[in-house]
Amino acid sequence: MKKWMLAMGCALVLAGMAQAAETRKIAIKGSNTFGEELGPALIAEFRKSRPDIEIDLESKGSTTGFTALFAGTCDIAASSRSVSEDERRLADSRKLRLRNYTIGYYGVAVIVHADNPLKNLSDRQIRDLFTGKTKNWKQIGGPDAPVNLYIRDPESGTHMGFRELAMGNRPYAKQAKMFDNYSSIAEAVAADPAGVGYVDMAVARRAGIRALSVNKVRPSVGTVNSGEYPYARQLRLYTLRGREAPTVKDFVGFVRSRQGQGVLTKLGYVRRFEPRLVKDLPSP
Repeated sequence: MKKWMLAMGCALVLAGMAQAAETRKIAIKGSNTFGEELGPALIAEFRKSRPDIEIDLESKGSTTGFTALFAGTCDIAASSRSVSEDERRLADSRKLRLRNYTIGYYGVAVIVHADNPLKNLSDRQIRDLFTGKTKNWKQIGGPDAPVNLYIRDPESGTHMGFRELAMGNRPYAKQAKMFDNYSSIAEAVAADPAGVGYVDMAVARRAGIRALSVNKVRPSVGTVNSGEYPYARQLRLYTLRGREAPTVKDFVGFVRSRQGQGVLTKLGYVRRFEPRLVKDLPSP
């Protein structure tokens, strides 16, 4: 009897240790906007004070984050868009309740090669570029050269987000080349004098490219915060209500804290509620 009780006690202790170890792991999936640079930086800063917590990050697009969250294969879905109606209905059908944490804002900057003479376009001109209606730069006052488009892949929240914000939900031009991260788009445009694409505001600072003004409004921290700049979106973390482990709450709390928000500003994002703490993009 004593041996049986001892064995049971050991089993319970081991089970408890396994459960504790499991709760010290966090899986985050979703947005490339979050995962390319911001997520790794936030995780690195968080783990300075919580080295006991292991965080796995997978960035294959906002849609994949919601899919994984509903399937129970991640703890946090990172998204650069709000949950869609289809996703909300799916969550309701599974009796899952979403908790939405806004962690900051990012602006989508339309970029051209540094030698492109154009510095400002109207929202209609940008729409016509990305839908393929404008096929040559000379149609909008640029050089006599065919327009080469560089865009995000469909799994990215920005792929659909830019369609909604800049294109009236019209389809992209068929000849547009797709990339799975902003860095690749920036590199493609920097190597192509006839190229145009879009990236987040942090990437838009890179050499060889220039961010365009839209309707004479520069993409900047101030114009994103004021609502003047038209191509801006929230960054969000989603969890399931009632299912957040304490470690998950700790990480989300850190991201929304002054220390976590400081990481956003260093990387060129707009922080929650205190948006004027990073430098704007340089004037053309």
